[in-house]
Amino acid sequence: MQLDDFYMARALALAERGRGRTSPNPMVGAVVVDAEGVVVGAGSHEIAGGPHAEVHALRAAGERARGATLYCTLEPCSHVGRTGPCAPLVADAGISRVVVAVEDPNPRVRGSGMALLRERGVQVAAGVCCEEARALNRPFFSVMLRHRPFVTMKVALSQDGFVGAAPGVRTALTGPAANRFVHRERAEVDAIAVGSGTVLCDDPLLTARGAYRHRPLTRIIFDTRLRTPAAAKVLSTLSAGPVIIVSTPSAAAGIPERLGPLRAAGADVLLVATSERADLPASEAEASSRDRPDHLRAAFELLAARGLSSVIVEGGVSLHRSLWASRLVDRVQMFRTPHVVGTGGVEWLPSLATGRGLAGVTATPLGADILIEGHVHWTD
Repeated sequence: MQLDDFYMARALALAERGRGRTSPNPMVGAVVVDAEGVVVGAGSHEIAGGPHAEVHALRAAGERARGATLYCTLEPCSHVGRTGPCAPLVADAGISRVVVAVEDPNPRVRGSGMALLRERGVQVAAGVCCEEARALNRPFFSVMLRHRPFVTMKVALSQDGFVGAAPGVRTALTGPAANRFVHRERAEVDAIAVGSGTVLCDDPLLTARGAYRHRPLTRIIFDTRLRTPAAAKVLSTLSAGPVIIVSTPSAAAGIPERLGPLRAAGADVLLVATSERADLPASEAEASSRDRPDHLRAAFELLAARGLSSVIVEGGVSLHRSLWASRLVDRVQMFRTPHVVGTGGVEWLPSLATGRGLAGVTATPLGADILIEGHVHWTD
């Protein structure tokens, strides 16, 4: 029905109000419409741990909820978490019909909320604006279905396709408009990540600047050789959020003199086991472990268990190539810039730089730069 689409679109717009505030919970919007087509209640999930969208909408509607239709961008929950279940509240309010955009992928719900409503005599319709609702909460669906965060791989490329002038040389490519966009994105996601090479080369702060952030920002450094200096600038910004260094037990055992200073500087060192190759010396096995799919996948699963649903990986090339080879990338953001690097430049992923392998590719001008963005749909 066109009217269902209309009201669900309104609920989706309401859900957007929770962007950057609700993780690890999803963004959800709800609208209550009476028999005459009048919106008598509306609400959104505003902050993790706070009342759900349905609660806000039903409170606003009051007695006018009886006999009305509730439009909700995600299936009303049926379990007790930090708040009580919503499905019984909906039925108790006298709602006669519930229109759901998409089933909740949480195993603790997954259809049980709609089943409860039907058992209580409420008419239920599902699938209205389903794709839009899934796109709104890609990180939540990723954690629930794949047990890892939604991963965005971000890169800045010169006009001739390079990420830097030479290995280990810091090369600024993007302009002010693109930089503002990057910091707005940092203000919304759960975490940003880099490899240890980026820390050694750029010594970045990895903070969201010029954009308000409601929650602490987690910074992740993938460092299987514990090369991150204890004096790295990012470790001076712990007031902005935690810094997690992902390494391995063998690195911690082999170079313990690097582990203590990092922890003393405030780093949370996460040791992720890898399946070491017995035919390699320890140093070579350790150096190659960062390219192993099992190490990266296990690391992301542990990060998801810590409540991180979305991660932007900002560099460098080795980490990007490993993530791509491990099929752990969900979205790609390429900032194409007018700068020309010339001979000796550092290549990224040449085939991907053309946009091949991406779906729903868009191009957005940002000053002199262009953001090329697309999603990845792996077929396993």
